[in-house]
Amino acid sequence: MNRCTRCVLPTSFPGISFDAEGLCNHCRRGSVSATQLDLQRRYREKFEVLIGELAGRSSHDVLMAYSGGKDSTYTLDIFVNRYKLRVLALTFDNAFLSGAALENVKTVCASLGADSLVVQPDAAMLKRVFGVAAEEELFASKTLERASTICTSCIGMVKGVTLRTAIERAIPFVGFGWSPGQAPVQASVMKTNAALMRTTQRAIQEPLRRVAGAAVDPYFVSDEQFELADNFPWNVHPLAFLDYDEEAILDRIRELGWTKPDDTDPNSTNCLLNSYANQLHRERYGFHPYVWEIANIVRSGAMTREEGLAKVEPAENERLVNLARQSLVGA
Repeated sequence: MNRCTRCVLPTSFPGISFDAEGLCNHCRRGSVSATQLDLQRRYREKFEVLIGELAGRSSHDVLMAYSGGKDSTYTLDIFVNRYKLRVLALTFDNAFLSGAALENVKTVCASLGADSLVVQPDAAMLKRVFGVAAEEELFASKTLERASTICTSCIGMVKGVTLRTAIERAIPFVGFGWSPGQAPVQASVMKTNAALMRTTQRAIQEPLRRVAGAAVDPYFVSDEQFELADNFPWNVHPLAFLDYDEEAILDRIRELGWTKPDDTDPNSTNCLLNSYANQLHRERYGFHPYVWEIANIVRSGAMTREEGLAKVEPAENERLVNLARQSLVGA
C-alpha cells in the first residue's frame, strides 16, 4: 500500500490525492505555522477567561470524560493541577475496559483528588450493540474516516451521557482528552450548540435504538433537556492548544500511579475491543481507523512518521481479536 511520503495517509483513504513527489493533498496545505501557534494561544487564553467567569458556580467546574487511558489521564491532570479546577471524572464502562484501565481510574483520581463517577450500563445491551456494529454499517460513511463502527457506537454513548450529566448537575465545562490529531484547535473551546447537538445525537441514537431499543436512551440527552439550551456546557479539549509530547505525557502520568495495560493494542490504553474493531474496519474499507488522527499528529511534528507507521501498519494481535470476537458471539 502506498502512503504519503510525509504523513501516514494511504491511497485508500477517502478523497486523497498525491503529487509527483508522493505528498498528499492534506500535507500540501502545510503543517504547523505561526498562524497555528497563534490560534493555540488564542484558544488557551479564551479558556482561561472562561474559567474566571464560570469556575466555582457549581459543585464541580469540569465533568471529565475519563476512560483511564493515556491522553484522558493527562488531561485530567491538566484540569486539576494547571487550572486548579474541581473535576468530576465520569468513566463509561463499556464492558470491555481493561482491568488495568479501571485500576488506573481509581489510582489517578485518588492521586489527583478528583471525584469519580463510573457509569456501568447493562453489559448484555452493550454487547448486543457492538455485535451488530461488527456485522453491519450503522452510520454515515463520513464518520468512518475517523473511527470504526464499533467505536462510533461507544463514543456516541460516552458523549451523550457526559453531556446529559453535565446538564443535570449544571457543570459549566465538559472535558475531553482528544489528541491534537482527533479534533482541531478551533473546536477546543466551544459552547455546546443545542440544535446542532440534537441533530448529531439523532444520527447516532436512532441506529442504536433500532438495535437495542429504549435501553440506550439513558445514555443520551433527553428531548426535555434539549429545551434547556442555557444550561449547556462548554466543551474543552486542552491538548489541542497545549504542547503535545507523548513521552512527556507518559512520564507525567506515571508519577500519578498510572500504568500501561499489557492487554490492549498500540492505539488504545484502555479498551479490549479496539483490536477487533480496527481489524474489521481495515477489512471493510482498506485503511486503519486511526490513520487520520495519527497523520494529523505526524503533520504537527508531535510524532515522527516512523512512530506513526508503527501504530497503523502492523496487523492486529490475533489473540486480542479472537477474545473480543468470541465475547460478542450470540450477543
